[in-house]
Amino acid sequence: MYEALSSFAQTGGLVYFFLIFLGALAYAVWPKNQSTFDAAARLPLEDEGPVHDK
Repeated sequence: MYEALSSFAQTGGLVYFFLIFLGALAYAVWPKNQSTFDAAARLPLEDEGPVHDK
């Protein structure tokens, strides 16, 4: 009984995390999100430093 439940949990977990991975991958390559990721990629190259209140 334990082996059957363990096998089911392992297979179910694998499928679950694979679906989560596919969702994250689809989000990352979705054309609508390209401008957001491009802006985030350019952020370290900008000359403006963090703004601190005095």
